[in-house]
Amino acid sequence: MSKPDYYEVLGVTRNASKQDISSAYRKLAMKFHPDRNPGDENAVEQFKLCAAAYEVLSNDDKRAVYDQYGHAGLESQGGGAQFRDVNDIFGAFSEIFGDSILGQLFGGGRGGRGRQPASGADIRCNLTIDLHEAARGVTKEITFRRRETCTTCGGTGSKPGTSPKRCNFCGGQGRVTQSTGFFSIQTTCPQCRGAGAVITDPCSDCRGGGLIPQTVNREIKIPAGVDTGTRLRMQGEGEKSPEGGMAGDCYVCITVKQHPFFHRDEHDLICRVPIGYAQAALGAEIEVPTLDGTEKIKIPAGTQTGDVITLREHGMPVPRRNLAGDLHIQVYIEVPRKLKPEHRELLRKLAKLEGEHVLPERKNFFTKLGEFVSEFFSEKTDKNEKEA
Repeated sequence: MSKPDYYEVLGVTRNASKQDISSAYRKLAMKFHPDRNPGDENAVEQFKLCAAAYEVLSNDDKRAVYDQYGHAGLESQGGGAQFRDVNDIFGAFSEIFGDSILGQLFGGGRGGRGRQPASGADIRCNLTIDLHEAARGVTKEITFRRRETCTTCGGTGSKPGTSPKRCNFCGGQGRVTQSTGFFSIQTTCPQCRGAGAVITDPCSDCRGGGLIPQTVNREIKIPAGVDTGTRLRMQGEGEKSPEGGMAGDCYVCITVKQHPFFHRDEHDLICRVPIGYAQAALGAEIEVPTLDGTEKIKIPAGTQTGDVITLREHGMPVPRRNLAGDLHIQVYIEVPRKLKPEHRELLRKLAKLEGEHVLPERKNFFTKLGEFVSEFFSEKTDKNEKEA
């Protein structure tokens, strides 16, 4: 069963702005919120679907992948948004909407869950593939560095046998309240930085951070048709959260190596192929390279340098569509630098023959040249006569 189009789910166009997407989601979230539709499982599913659509379309990187590769592209990077229940949705978007707006929209549906632990940091790694791998798609193993939970302290940051102490400044709340007249402002505790506890005896391995650098090997599926600059997202493969929140993501930046024969122009490929003078004049059948090996093509008699022969759908695949670009064979006449004596003799005879039977292009050139010379000397003669 095909998955629904996220733009249709939110009721926006494909060129909708972030503000349009956010506005559409808020309206639908209010409409399908479980508190407003008690016992309606269909409303809950619609609520989750709208949240999944918003989670993708509100993120520039995810939206770019979705626009180019669809749901398959999101799945190849670890999947799109996956919400087990409505509480996951509240937690995922609390930083986007803020507590006050969530309270207005959902009637305090978060249930006073308090400050959510910060997610781990995103990381980036580079991957170079060749053109054939980019054309067919490939699974590659990548190696990158990220910070993992310290095994010595179990991620607490405290020396084994000790534990963090409650922060005296905020009383373990992680936030402090400042009152000014009628207004009260909550801010992150400057002493514990929102953790609610401070480490008095740090772990010697992680130095109180709870994380240590590790080398990780992972496999990633590269979809067919990627190009240099494509970023693939591996969900949850970034750094761990020191506060126990969600792990960050790993973004794999693709570079496609230059090919010795093919130059890429989006989904089309261009290949320059040399031919001889005789082949161009008389026509010939030659072999040219393609992504699948070699293929024979016919060179028409009278071919000129720069002429293009196109092989349809022999280029790069177009993502999300069952077709490919074209392969353009651009021929040029190669003039040999060294000639054998018999070659020279034949070319002299050819030159003599061409002198007796001038080609139309050459005749046209020499005709124009004669007219130019005649006009030049005529104007010069008239000028001399007037001066005399």
